[in-house]
Amino acid sequence: MADPGVAELVLVGVAVLVGAGTQRLTGLGFALVSAPFLVLLLGPFTGVLLANALSLATNVVVLGQTWRAVEVRKALLLAVPAVAAVVPGAWVARSLPAPVLALTAGGLVLVALVAVLASERARVLRGTPGAVVAGAASGFMNVTAGVGGPAISLYGLSTGWPHAPFVATVQLYFVVLNGASIVAKGWPVLAPAVWVVALGALAVGAAAGHRLTRHVQPGPARLLVAGVALLGSAATVVKALLELARP
Repeated sequence: MADPGVAELVLVGVAVLVGAGTQRLTGLGFALVSAPFLVLLLGPFTGVLLANALSLATNVVVLGQTWRAVEVRKALLLAVPAVAAVVPGAWVARSLPAPVLALTAGGLVLVALVAVLASERARVLRGTPGAVVAGAASGFMNVTAGVGGPAISLYGLSTGWPHAPFVATVQLYFVVLNGASIVAKGWPVLAPAVWVVALGALAVGAAAGHRLTRHVQPGPARLLVAGVALLGSAATVVKALLELARP
């Protein structure tokens, strides 16, 4: 790609910094926060590729900060069905219009999240079956709609998963899922300045988020997770509706 301007580099840095901080605080949200700006600045193909690569890097950084709290069994319970769901999800994505898939996936998760927040009775994704369903839904949505976090948030809310092990464990989960995505789609080719700014902003954002965790209590942190998941689902629905409305 052509050498970026100063304004472009600053915007990339801000998007990545805020996304990395959100990821450290809530366990997810990097792509939700940063991907729209990266796509706008770098184009849809390169922007999404960079978001995938930086998401993986953010997962690794946050995992390095939180690895003592990782629950490996839960990570595997989520990751195995997620990776398995990528294959049929990719086939469905090629067979049906992307906006229809995004609208269906985002709408279902949005309704489920609202139900879980409103009533204990809606918290059905519990135990091993709940983890398998959540992982499969996350993997399927990740490949069809680009949104893998809300389904995992739904599982965390359903089970009352304590915030610290949730944040740590989903990093290991997304290392597997984002790694598979990078293998499938390739590595982005960017100007060296973009890499320097993006990686620097990622490190600063993750460090800032790590410090902020000392001041964020578990209750508000869980609400923040739910808020990020709701925002991601709503954004998916809105984007799908706008694409369907195009002539």
